[in-house]
Amino acid sequence: MGEAKDSHIVEIPVEQEHEHQHNNHEKNVLCSMTSNMIEAIEDHPLTEISESPGHLLLLKLWQREEELFAKRIAHKETRMDTIKAELFQLSSFFFIFHGFFLTLLFTSWAKAQHSVCHKWWLPSMVSLCTSLVFVTLVQVKVHRYWKVWGQLQRERNDGRAVIRCIQELRMKGASFDLSKEPNSGKRMKSSSVEIKWKPLTWCSNYLLTISLLCFTGLVFPASKFVLCAL
Repeated sequence: MGEAKDSHIVEIPVEQEHEHQHNNHEKNVLCSMTSNMIEAIEDHPLTEISESPGHLLLLKLWQREEELFAKRIAHKETRMDTIKAELFQLSSFFFIFHGFFLTLLFTSWAKAQHSVCHKWWLPSMVSLCTSLVFVTLVQVKVHRYWKVWGQLQRERNDGRAVIRCIQELRMKGASFDLSKEPNSGKRMKSSSVEIKWKPLTWCSNYLLTISLLCFTGLVFPASKFVLCAL
């Protein structure tokens, strides 16, 4: 019994010493990690920017400009969606009008037969004038759509340039050149390429207007055909 007590008394200090060493090791590791984190934070570019008034002001200005670009881009995208909806409505009214017009014209021919053949130009002029009004409205909307589209592309390019500058500023920190300005990186096109592709681009952009004009040209002689040929 005396020997067991003696061995038990000797084991307690050994365990405490082991725990003490283990705790000291953990403290040393934590202190080392903390010091490394502090050094990394001090050397981080964002810390350098926060300590430099000029770089910090430039970062805030570019972040504000980035937000403005995002708002303008969203506004222009909304405008384009609105214009597309208006174009769809105008095109629908255009074809509804002609469907109603041709139906009314055929009904008039069925009642009066060939007695109205000599007045075929009257409904044709009504159809032509109404169609030109629709086509003009469509052309105005299409022109506005592509104008907003061009503005949207410029806003996106400028916005991407600002984002690139912000990323570069965050990576370089205080070593970033304060005189640098966002470059949209617009590609200069040669005049020969513009001359070669401009007619095709114009036709593609105004395909809806061209289609409505062609349909108007086909419907114009329809009055004579319905009133005289049938």
